[in-house]
Amino acid sequence: MRRSAFTLVELLVVIAIIGMLVGLLLPAVQQAREAARQMQCGNNLKNLGLAALNHESSVKSYPSGGWHWRMVGDSDWGFGEKQPGGFAFSLLPALEQSALFTLGSDGNTTSAPSATKKAGALTCNQTPLPVFICPSRRACKTYTFVTGTNHNAVYNITAPSGSGHELAKGDYAGNTGSKTSWGAAPSFTPAAYPDVKTFNFSTDRDKFNGVIFRFSRVTIGEVRSGTTNTYLIGEKYLMTDDYETGKNDTDNEGIFFGGCDDSLRSCMTSSRPCQDRPGYNTPKNDFGSTHAGSFGMCMCDGSVQRLSYSIDSAVHANLANRASTEAVTIPQ
Repeated sequence: MRRSAFTLVELLVVIAIIGMLVGLLLPAVQQAREAARQMQCGNNLKNLGLAALNHESSVKSYPSGGWHWRMVGDSDWGFGEKQPGGFAFSLLPALEQSALFTLGSDGNTTSAPSATKKAGALTCNQTPLPVFICPSRRACKTYTFVTGTNHNAVYNITAPSGSGHELAKGDYAGNTGSKTSWGAAPSFTPAAYPDVKTFNFSTDRDKFNGVIFRFSRVTIGEVRSGTTNTYLIGEKYLMTDDYETGKNDTDNEGIFFGGCDDSLRSCMTSSRPCQDRPGYNTPKNDFGSTHAGSFGMCMCDGSVQRLSYSIDSAVHANLANRASTEAVTIPQ
């Protein structure tokens, strides 16, 4: 009796068919994975929005944008315009990260920060959290901190400068509004804790019409354009070349640093959100994302919307303005 077996030709045909099926299936698998990552990114924005609402409920204002990029968060300063750290730092207690928020706390708000305070700040800034990272863009880990002219005097953290230092970063930014680009460097004041006694924290408030900006303390009642129609926090644009390098000056600091474009973005009428792309740095102060077709924005009521990159620039600017008088609705 003759034993049945595949001939070489039949085996090659089977392999070819399997290869074709895998080729057809792979894009569908990739799309399903990206859809899941995009959903997780939306969940991150939702959690940040809910944390911001809890913050507003207890503190009576949305989180502040911090002072400047020579300062990181310090829990001894509490919340509001006197908190030197960025919005992400102020949201830590509402994200069940109170232990991280209070690292290095020693009660001092008058003299130079102690070694304990600065060491605690370094540990805090080297602790990545998934809620601040878009899973489609990069992994939740620490990334290179690249120094520049303005980092020679980082005040309240143990020397996060020089080569080899890594810090936690973030893929979401607060809405500074449509009035002014964040491109102009703010003055590095207050430069030290003693300066707070005589510093006027209202100096930047007329420059921005958004919700989170330098020294901001915006209440929910000040969002006169409506909380459902006003941006709060959204995905930020970033060059694909710089996901890991830290060489882009809008992604070189840590997530808990104060007032910088790493965590603050604007929506001027001359700008438009953009999908991440290699070698294209023009919209570096704008919102955007790595996702195809749309980017995510959390509104002041905590809802999350996906908006097209082709959104009309005037509509985009009005959605960023907390006191816009224009009748504007979220594009569907």
